[in-house]
Amino acid sequence: MEDTFKREVAEGIPTVLPPKVERDHTISHAPRRKDILTKSEEKLALRNALRYFPKQWHTVLAPEFLEELRSYGRIYMYRFRPQYAMHARPIDDYPAVSKQAAAIMLMIQNNLDPAVAQHPHELITYGGNGAVFQNWAQYRLTMQYLSQMTDEQTLHLYSGHPMGLFPSSQHAPRVVVTNGMMIPNYSKPDDWERFNALGVTQYGQMTAGSYMYIGPQGIVHGTTITVMNAFRKHLTVDDTIQGKVFLTSGLGGMSGAQPKAGNIAGCITVCAEINPVAARKRHEQGWVDRLVENIDELVEQVQLAMDQKETISFAYIGNIVEVWEAFDRKNIHITVGSDQTSLHNPWSGGYYPMGLTFAESNALLATNPDRFKRCVQESLVRHVDAINKHVAKGTYFFDYGNAFLLESSRAGAAVWNDKKDQFRYPSYVQDILGPMCFDYGFGPFRWVCTSGKTSDLQKSDEIAMTVLEKLRKEAPVEIQQQMQDNIQWIKEAGKNRLVVGSQARILYADSNGRIAIAKAFNEAVKSGLFEAPIVLGRDHHDVSGTDSPYRETSNIYDGSQFTADMAIHNVIGDSFRGATWVSIHNGGGVGWGEVINGGFGLFLDGSAEAAFKLEKMLYFDVNNGIARRAWARNKEANQALDRAMERNTTLQITRAQLVDDDIIEQLFDLSE
Repeated sequence: MEDTFKREVAEGIPTVLPPKVERDHTISHAPRRKDILTKSEEKLALRNALRYFPKQWHTVLAPEFLEELRSYGRIYMYRFRPQYAMHARPIDDYPAVSKQAAAIMLMIQNNLDPAVAQHPHELITYGGNGAVFQNWAQYRLTMQYLSQMTDEQTLHLYSGHPMGLFPSSQHAPRVVVTNGMMIPNYSKPDDWERFNALGVTQYGQMTAGSYMYIGPQGIVHGTTITVMNAFRKHLTVDDTIQGKVFLTSGLGGMSGAQPKAGNIAGCITVCAEINPVAARKRHEQGWVDRLVENIDELVEQVQLAMDQKETISFAYIGNIVEVWEAFDRKNIHITVGSDQTSLHNPWSGGYYPMGLTFAESNALLATNPDRFKRCVQESLVRHVDAINKHVAKGTYFFDYGNAFLLESSRAGAAVWNDKKDQFRYPSYVQDILGPMCFDYGFGPFRWVCTSGKTSDLQKSDEIAMTVLEKLRKEAPVEIQQQMQDNIQWIKEAGKNRLVVGSQARILYADSNGRIAIAKAFNEAVKSGLFEAPIVLGRDHHDVSGTDSPYRETSNIYDGSQFTADMAIHNVIGDSFRGATWVSIHNGGGVGWGEVINGGFGLFLDGSAEAAFKLEKMLYFDVNNGIARRAWARNKEANQALDRAMERNTTLQITRAQLVDDDIIEQLFDLSE
């Protein structure tokens, strides 16, 4: 079977036309996309799709692709989906000239593994529309190119389309990825629908289109830190998290991490999910403890858990609005609340309205998208009304960066403060991750053991823990809590059964920690302690990789939160400092046209060159963001920048001079 796999990868587009296949109804599929193309645009979409294939196949494929376009809103080319198992194989199992290319093949397959991906047959990893490729021809060609690539070539991918292998150098990235990089005036939601249907762009989310998704674990850690600190902000020093309720929603690719994070934090988590398949998948995977389908039963079980101060997670198969309203009627106190449905994608299945079942919503979405949109907006108004009632009783609610408050405001919900100039609830970045993590340089550093061996992952945990414990002894008081949280996390990581797909791990670390851990890993590869190389990366949701005014940069207050210079400099700077691959995307987390974000992958093979690259690249990757945050006058970032400049005298940064507020205020007082 593996010989078949290698042969198919090397072949790319098959030489013999594969038989037409029926759509597999045993897995989760993407919702039908909006019917937005004119007849002339449908013709263009067909021409665009058929150009991947020999002319003699066009008469067979043209009507088939038109049927897909009209049935699903996209041309996925199901006929060309490989029949081999889709999962991350050990790196030596890939037919490749370059080990770096083999590592990228491994990461691509992990993103499309049915155990990892949300809609694997539509090449969507998470978030409802976060795509690795637009269609299966792009996947096949990309894998073929990677199998042929040398260490003196670079593969350039335009929104999933492999433009080709270009002569390069061994010091350059092996792959450069862009997704959805539109001319600014063509970046509205309907523009994505149109140009994606035409087959010329895609929404890469964050780690979907950059091949760095590691399943729900990737967000479990960030969610755990967020939830723990949300409770810390809300509870008194002598109170505990035990028996307190965290209410949220969403059990898809990213949001599926919430119940596990709640268990690690030690609270009672209630997570509503309208899609029964998604809820049951998370239960089967062990990410949520108990499934409940009746609202009265949920109220009863949650009250019992509160009385007994349990640590437990519930998945309610139903609408989240129903839970907020029922808990209000029954006086179930919610200590912390949020929402993690995909409201960056509100009109295409990212959020399902109250009063309709999952099946009814999908049918309405396909037949009457305008009515579906009105239902979503009505539901958001009702959703916010219920939240406001709980907040009046003492609930701490935060926006989870999924565009919940943004879309609720657009729907006319009561989310504004008294002055109508800001949302009444903070973003979790404004309140928690920004000042506590990002400004200090802490972010979601991750690695993948390309051997596929659990033993290598266990060794990597031990190495990371040893490094962090050593660094904590020298760390300033401002980051002691962050260090301790991450040490505790890595100690417990193996016990929490976090791996889905590749043998991967994540923790939050600053540049000191990332570089020290990476150096130790590279030495371990060199000495033979690991059975195969290590791939480093991070979520785009980080210190420096993402410009997102309603999430990652929502705690930037100098007016620059709507600029995207940082993300662009980040990906360019990483590329010539040694990244193995780099990516830059329009969209991710909060939606198309709302954010620019970038990521990287770095291959550690134990070489001296890898050691040189990791130090230069990881240092810039973090401190680029710290410098921008310090220029925005963020106190914590200025403290982190002071330490960075002390450690490396070649770092010279333009510093912000703080202005006495009285000077400004008096000037305006005199003029009024």
